[in-house]
Amino acid sequence: MISGVSLPPAEQPRVLVVDDEKFIRDILADFLTMEGYLVRTADDGQRAVEELSRGEFNLVLSDLKMPRMGGLELLQHISRHHPDTLTVIMTGFGTVETAIDAMKRGAYDYILKPFKVDEIVHVIQRGLDKQRLAAENLRLREALSLYKVSEAITHSLSLDEVVATVAENALTEIRADAVMMWLDDGEGNYFERLSEIRSSGTPSRSCGTLAPLVVQERLSQGQPVIIHGSDGLKLFDAHPQYSLVSTAIVPLRVRAKLIGWIGIASWTEGHRFTEGQRKLLSIVASRTAAAIENARLYEDLQATFQQTIKSLANTIDKLDRYTAGHSERVALYASRLARWMGLSEADIEIVRQAALMHDIGKIGCVLNLNKPGKLTAGEYEDFQKHPTYGKEILDPIQFLTPVIPGVFLHHERWDGRGYPLGLKGTKIPLIARIISVADTYDAMTSDRAYRKALPHEVTVDEIERCSKSQFDPDAAGVFLEKIDAFREEERAAGKDIPE
Repeated sequence: MISGVSLPPAEQPRVLVVDDEKFIRDILADFLTMEGYLVRTADDGQRAVEELSRGEFNLVLSDLKMPRMGGLELLQHISRHHPDTLTVIMTGFGTVETAIDAMKRGAYDYILKPFKVDEIVHVIQRGLDKQRLAAENLRLREALSLYKVSEAITHSLSLDEVVATVAENALTEIRADAVMMWLDDGEGNYFERLSEIRSSGTPSRSCGTLAPLVVQERLSQGQPVIIHGSDGLKLFDAHPQYSLVSTAIVPLRVRAKLIGWIGIASWTEGHRFTEGQRKLLSIVASRTAAAIENARLYEDLQATFQQTIKSLANTIDKLDRYTAGHSERVALYASRLARWMGLSEADIEIVRQAALMHDIGKIGCVLNLNKPGKLTAGEYEDFQKHPTYGKEILDPIQFLTPVIPGVFLHHERWDGRGYPLGLKGTKIPLIARIISVADTYDAMTSDRAYRKALPHEVTVDEIERCSKSQFDPDAAGVFLEKIDAFREEERAAGKDIPE
């Protein structure tokens, strides 16, 4: 016999001994209790299932042949409903092959009868050590996952990205079958922002709809929400199309204010969420709540940014009835040209914003923009200052810095004969070269005080003629290659396109 030190009750491994012979049950129970284990017994598989339903066990030590339910049936039940519980089979010499078959079905090990008690203690201890190591590895993996998802959430200013990251973490790392996120609408109500099911190769089905008032009340009480079994249905208005095994909900709070919650559900047999997983999800939720607030603030800032740009563009268009809508059209052509040239979405947006404001400097020009006929030499000299005025207007606005090159340099020429700096070739920023083509195309195909709009064919011929002199040949070439198809698309969509 191996003597051991009793463990504190909270740390005692729980072992269930199952055998139809009372003598064997009592002997094993006595010895294992002396070794520091918390032991329960059952006289057959049916009674063992009842014990397992009342509490979790680290390990089940079961005889192979028993009345009502034998060891193999019990093993099958444990594999389905208690996958984290180890099973050790006890058998006689005549059924060794059956015991080996049991190991193939998921049993951890088998012991031959008659047995020595110290041999059983050794097998149990080895199994529990393996189980403990696996649990530690899982915790480390979860901690690493938590670190990665926290980093991803913290560094994102996109609400969509934050939501997607949380969903992926819940479905892959916590192995939830469904994840739901609800957010407040700013007026005291909550709406479903996310409802996603883990892909399993089967047709997607509903994961149900949480009941916001019920969830809000539970979370306001400060109680951990983790429910096993069908009791979790109380949290739903529209029930999932699966039998619930486990449900957990964690709050999203910003400065103690509830801004929403994350809910996860499991309908995989045997996969019940642990308190540790709920705590991990709670940590993710705290980071998520902060990220959601930052993303919302950023969205508000972006909205203000777009409104500022639109207001500035409208300001210059109001100065001249002939150029009304010019800035928006140049922005449309320029952003399409940027996309055709393969720029990133972020760079395309900068091109669009710069194109909207490319003429903002005309506010500083003291001349009649509606004047028919040609400008005088003095007026043209004043007009040439508008890119510089545009730069001076935008310079103090820090968040508009990326658009300034497009505003300041869109009148530079590929051959170096442009203004205000006389830059040549690729020394001109690409954003300015793109806007130059778009600006010229719209100016030529629009009515002016001093002339009528030129036909599309005349305009594209002129752009082609001035390629390599006024325009970047690559930008001009791509524009000329794509513009006809684009005009057809716009006409098909009912847009007003110049002839």
